[in-house]
Amino acid sequence: MENTIVAISTAAGNGGIGIIRLSGPKSFEIIDKIFIPKNKSKKIKGYTLKYGNIINPENNEIIDEVLVSYFINPQSYTKEDMCEINTHGGMVIERKILNICLKNGAEIAEPGEFTKRAFVNGRIDLSQAEAIIDLINSKSDKEAKESINQLQGNLSNKINEIEEMLMQIMINIEVIVDYPEYDIDEITNDEALEGLSKISNMLNNLEKSFERGKLIKDGVKTVIFGKPNAGKSSLLNKILNEDRAIVSNIEGTTRDSIEEYINLEGISLKLIDTAGIRNTDNEIEKIGVEKSRKLANEANLIIAIFDGSKKLDEDDYEIIDIIKDKTAIIVLNKIDITTNVNTKDTLTKLCKPTVEISALNGIGIDNLYDEIIKIFSLENITNDNEVIITNERHKSQIRKANQSIENAINSIRNNMPIDISSIYIKQAMEDLGEITGKNVSDDIINEIFKNFCLGK
Repeated sequence: MENTIVAISTAAGNGGIGIIRLSGPKSFEIIDKIFIPKNKSKKIKGYTLKYGNIINPENNEIIDEVLVSYFINPQSYTKEDMCEINTHGGMVIERKILNICLKNGAEIAEPGEFTKRAFVNGRIDLSQAEAIIDLINSKSDKEAKESINQLQGNLSNKINEIEEMLMQIMINIEVIVDYPEYDIDEITNDEALEGLSKISNMLNNLEKSFERGKLIKDGVKTVIFGKPNAGKSSLLNKILNEDRAIVSNIEGTTRDSIEEYINLEGISLKLIDTAGIRNTDNEIEKIGVEKSRKLANEANLIIAIFDGSKKLDEDDYEIIDIIKDKTAIIVLNKIDITTNVNTKDTLTKLCKPTVEISALNGIGIDNLYDEIIKIFSLENITNDNEVIITNERHKSQIRKANQSIENAINSIRNNMPIDISSIYIKQAMEDLGEITGKNVSDDIINEIFKNFCLGK
């Protein structure tokens, strides 16, 4: 990369510190024009900080008192010469310094361009680059940990291991093709089948891990489900400790879903309050009720809330029918008023975790949390030695690669020429190469990095 890029790397707004980042061959030259260090030494050392003033070289006006850090290639984030200007955090000062850098030879960076240069220059692979944006966007400790694992190369190492196994099978096949006089077809076929079957199992395990990885990344999709006035919105407000949803004695107040995230002992929950389930003639409310049913069918967890002070009616039994084959917790609300014995007995017989609460007073909410943790404890989702797929793109490529492996296995079992299987094996390697970036189009690369923020 011949040009030198610059961007503000800290979030917009006022703060204690703001960082303007430069990367490229002119980084030190630009800094030399606009920065006057208190220590006049001209020698640049990597991994050092210099204290001084940023000035406008046109009139020598002091813009701010700063610290400048120096990173000499290839020992930097981008493997290029880099500088980071640590200024007092304020939008006016940061933009002034940014503009001075632009006037003195830098170009404004595109979103994610620093990380893109780290990838292009070979410091990280594509899956590690994607882990960086996942880390920035983490909503829970576990998601952050899985992003760090991927950033450190856990997925890359597993993909490389599979690629090496495929390469060894390819080498053995090439021996048969190049030296047909050696009668080792049967041995090579058996070895190839054994190796390809092992690889298929490895890819299957990676693909299956995505369902758990999705829970880590997107959160447990948790639908609060029940009749109007059962206490759904009150429960949401109590969990969030704020008046997020309208609470009213008038039935049908909630006509659309409300979504919020909470973190529960490292588990990210995507809480969705839904319209109450009932038969209604109101067209708008009907749309909300249908949406509620759809969300319940898509949920990882249903918190089915019932008014424990009343008898069950036709709408309650519809809710029971919807949740019977799903992961659900039954919440018996309004225990501060009274409890209908028949209602409690009927719900208890459903063999679902059951919690008695008062959403109004906050009684029993901790018991609800305990039940959620039992179902979605991190120990049940992951273990520390397992590679977890959290990215939809990675899952898609693994599935493609595994299909190619299955095709290779079938070609051998059907006694087709052994070199036919090598076509499928090469395709599998290309599919896996798209995960790490060994074999990937510019369009995919650009699509990935456009989701990054400026300055990263």
